[in-house]
Amino acid sequence: MFPIEKLEKSPTPLYYYDLKLLQDTLQAIKDAIPDDRFKVHYAIKACNNPQVIKVIADAGFGADCVSGGEILQALEAGIAPEKIVYAGVGKTDAEILLGLEKGIGCFNVESIEELEVINDLALKAGKVAPIAFRINPNIDAHTHEYITTGLAENKFGIPHHLEKEAVKKAKEMKGVRLKGLHFHIGSQITINEPFALLSHRVNSMQDDYAKQGITFETINVGGGLGIDYDDPDGNPIPDFKSYFSTFARDLNLRHGQELHFELGRSVVGQCGSLITRVLYVKKGAGKQFVILDAGFPDLIRPALYGAHHKIENLSAALRASEADGSKDTTAVYDIVGPICESTDCFGKDERLPITQRGDIIALRSAGAYGEAMASGYNTRPLPSSLLA
Repeated sequence: MFPIEKLEKSPTPLYYYDLKLLQDTLQAIKDAIPDDRFKVHYAIKACNNPQVIKVIADAGFGADCVSGGEILQALEAGIAPEKIVYAGVGKTDAEILLGLEKGIGCFNVESIEELEVINDLALKAGKVAPIAFRINPNIDAHTHEYITTGLAENKFGIPHHLEKEAVKKAKEMKGVRLKGLHFHIGSQITINEPFALLSHRVNSMQDDYAKQGITFETINVGGGLGIDYDDPDGNPIPDFKSYFSTFARDLNLRHGQELHFELGRSVVGQCGSLITRVLYVKKGAGKQFVILDAGFPDLIRPALYGAHHKIENLSAALRASEADGSKDTTAVYDIVGPICESTDCFGKDERLPITQRGDIIALRSAGAYGEAMASGYNTRPLPSSLLA
């Protein structure tokens, strides 16, 4: 899987993307889509590497964007503007005007206040903005509190008790065209029950609006499908068939209605790894520490919300054939970075092959929210990237 000789010659830390796995994942999504009413937009926030986005664009997918910069990235990659949806609770006037100018497919509106701003800007620009309301369905996706987005206390979306007021206002406005309803209940969801619950909630809402003579062109159920961080080799591609089948079975689409998805982590998560080099193996009073040249500025998920990525010593595999089978060839380490913060730790009490200075380490399943969230803290250079 890993081109170890090439990685050993490359400066670290760097993000390595397995191009074949990415393409296999994209094909798996296509194969799992039940019919042409299902439309997939790639959530650029998961990984904004331009080469990765270009591969996804070439496969025919749309884009889910949360900033003006991401809209421009999607367009530069060749994604048609009508296949771009734009979400986010804090769209600036400049970003809204950019979306209007480029003719994007939909603005996912998250508040009545935002609706009024979009309407005013569209009228002044002589445009009509296509919109969908992001409704907060108050569904618990049973994920980490930092990445759940569909509960009543979250900042995202229009609360259920205000949705009818929002729809009524939009119908009366001249600068917007209400296309649909949008939902997103969380991230790293590994069971289908929350998606089934969402489908039932959407059905109830649509039945209620139908009684008022209101129908929608699109229903957007967001993303959230998780990946297997513990066994990336055993489960490199998520179960897209089961995911899409849940919506096909439980969500009742109306005649001519499209169902839109915003998949991010499930598309790119497993194809990316953070490649880093061992600087020192340090013996403490009761522990051994493997100190890497990558830290939390390069991969912040473990420090931010306690995420764990499988850690592999790639160099050790090259030495394995020379090892004496009668000896213990593994040891237990804390895997840490060089940053002067206690949270700069990728794993505690990790059992690895005997590790030494200069070994190449892979932090697996880092394609989503890895490179995209990297920073220059401590005036460190951003990690480079390699696709192969």
